[in-house]
Amino acid sequence: MVMDWLFGRRPEPGADADHQPSGQPGQAGEPDSPSALARELVVVERSINAGAGQLPTAATVTARRVTDIVDAVLRSARAGGPDGPGELDIHARVSLNGILRDYLPTTLRRYLALDPATRTAPGPIGQTPSDALTEQLDFLFDAATEVLDAVRHNDANALVAQGNFLRTKFAGSELDL
Repeated sequence: MVMDWLFGRRPEPGADADHQPSGQPGQAGEPDSPSALARELVVVERSINAGAGQLPTAATVTARRVTDIVDAVLRSARAGGPDGPGELDIHARVSLNGILRDYLPTTLRRYLALDPATRTAPGPIGQTPSDALTEQLDFLFDAATEVLDAVRHNDANALVAQGNFLRTKFAGSELDL
């Protein structure tokens, strides 16, 4: 509804062309396509920027590092990976979808929903909400980095496989005289 529109999850009235299913994999109609994830990335970056004044500085920096890594994965997809230009493998799509639409925004929203006076007070296990936020963002950064590493590794594997195919296809056989 209105909140979805405000947070970029739905287009402005009359501007729904990007959300029409196209029938092509990786197109804007898919909620976890690289283009849809890139739009969601912008929404998340805006929410981080909007909350930056209430977040610990280190948390803001780490949250933006997470979005930078996600952006690197999406740029890799735009450059063309083993699944074709504009494509990501299913594991990367699912991971980025979770990071952008659930894990990162939920972590930030829950912290920002706290009374500012309680953010630095130790909880029952001795950890402050600010410390917990930093720890959770570090986990998200590690997860995003693993996705980027996997995408790059997958691209490298695809290049090696293509080289092996070409070598087999076009190199002379050892049986040739």
